[in-house]
This record gives sequence, C-alpha cells and structure tokens, in this order.
Amino acid sequence: MDRYSVIDTGSNTVRLVAYDVRAGKGAKGRDKLFTDAVNEKKTPGLATYVEDGVFSEAGIAKTSDVLQRLLEIAENVDSKKTRIFATAVLRNCTNSAEAVAEIEERIGKKIDVLSAEEEAHLGYVGATCTGDVGDGTLIDIGGGSTELTRMTPDGDRLNVSLGQGSVSSYSDFVSLVLPTAAEIKAIAKAFGKKLKTLEDADAYSGRVMYGIGGSARAVSKMGALMFGGGVKPKVVTADQLESVFRLLGDDPGAFAHMAVRAVPDRLHSLIPGCTILRACMQAFGAEELRICKYGVREGYLLDRMLS
Repeated sequence: MDRYSVIDTGSNTVRLVAYDVRAGKGAKGRDKLFTDAVNEKKTPGLATYVEDGVFSEAGIAKTSDVLQRLLEIAENVDSKKTRIFATAVLRNCTNSAEAVAEIEERIGKKIDVLSAEEEAHLGYVGATCTGDVGDGTLIDIGGGSTELTRMTPDGDRLNVSLGQGSVSSYSDFVSLVLPTAAEIKAIAKAFGKKLKTLEDADAYSGRVMYGIGGSARAVSKMGALMFGGGVKPKVVTADQLESVFRLLGDDPGAFAHMAVRAVPDRLHSLIPGCTILRACMQAFGAEELRICKYGVREGYLLDRMLS
C-alpha cells in the first residue's frame, strides 16, 4: 500500500489529504482503492487577496507559506507522491501565470492550475467513484466559482464554471457577517444573470441534484442541527433549504449560534452558498440535493495520479 497526497488550493480553504492506495483498478466502486489517512485544512481566505483582479504579493506570500507547511506534513507522513492543484482563485486572477510561477519558485513544487472544464470533470470523477450516483446535475459551489456538470449514464457533459462562489458573493455583497434580506436578493440576482448565460440551461433540469465540495457539506452540517437530529443528512430537500433561510429571517441570533456550532469556519459564506444552491435548484426544478462523499480531490487522485 502506497501513500499519495493531494493539496487542493481553493479560494477559501487549502486542504491536504493523504490517501493510502491499494493496488487494482475498476470503473465502478473505485473508492475501494483508497482510504483517507491524513486530512489537514487551512483557511487562509485566498480570495481576499485578489485586488482589482490581481492576486497580490501578500496573497502570494500567504499561499507559499500555507503550501510549504502542508508539503512538510505530506513529507512527514511518508507520501510516495504529492501533487498540488489550484482552482478559481489562481485560475481567474489577471496575473495567474506570474503569481503561480512565483509561488512555485518559493515552494520548489509545481502547481497544476485546473481549467474550469477540468475542475468540473474531476468533480464528476470523484462524485461517481463510489458507483452509486445516478443521472442528474452535479453542483460544486466553491469560494470563487460554481461548477455545473450534467451527469448521464454515458458520462459527464456540459461542464461549465460560473464565476461566482460563496466567498466572492460574501465579499461583493455582504457588509457585515450575516447577509441581510436585501443582500441575499443581490447575491441571487447576480447569480441569476450568470445562469442566464448557460447555452442549454434546460439540460440541467431534473428532480435530483448532487452536491460536492465545502458548501454542500456546510448545508449538510447545518441540516444535522436543524432537521437531522444531530446526524448529517445525505439528502437535503428544497423545503429544508428554505427552512435555513426562514431561521435566519425569523431569528438571526438563533441562526448565528447554530451556524457557529455547525460551520464555524464558514459562518460568513454559508448563506451566500445556500443562496447560489437555491437559485440553481429553483432554475432546474430540483426537489432535493444529494450530498456526495467525494469530489474534486478524489477525482484528481484517480484521474491524474492513479490512472
């Protein structure tokens, strides 16, 4: 058994996951090939270092420091191979090539900057590796972008990235910590305009959506306290999602205390992420969101490191 480490450099969090990998291959049930051994998360909020589209020198220094610390952990846990990938925060900044090159020089390691289509496809690979995900639309609400993928029995298609995520929505529209009703409407309006740019929006329609990534997990964690009896639900209905917004509107104090317990590191981005999710579910006629266990990191492991 060998150990492989993946470092996911996102707009809000940077996470190292070390996997113990068994020999063997298989199109379905590929999750049996690996087991999470080490999971280390940092929350540097890299999206906040983007100023007028430029990833700042302070952001480069922060990213380099965080990645160096995670690389040391990967080395300490005897990883056979360690790979770093980055998504929207380093992909979309206007100085992407220069910033990535400087970070690579500082840490002595290459960074794989995923295109929007690659990120969406790898999310599909990770989500479906358990073999129990069916037909529907996959959504990954990241800090700086939202990826949509139409999943069919023949594979994934219509991989698209919309340039608005939970953290960027917070940064652009929210003045304090929890958004007001007016700010929620502004987030929804802005994201609605992005949904209108989809060339074939009807293709994403369906009763079921599948969620991967931190925002989907945050909804599940909040749901554990609100309607899951302390157990994170694997399915969140449209009505249950509405109950999250109702609690915020009816009793912001109770909502805040509950959110601090459920997702302390995502208190500011929880409702922006829920707003994007609600907009998609309404636009596509989805009645429920099924939370997937795996996502882009596992897709990267399977597609880029083990294939």
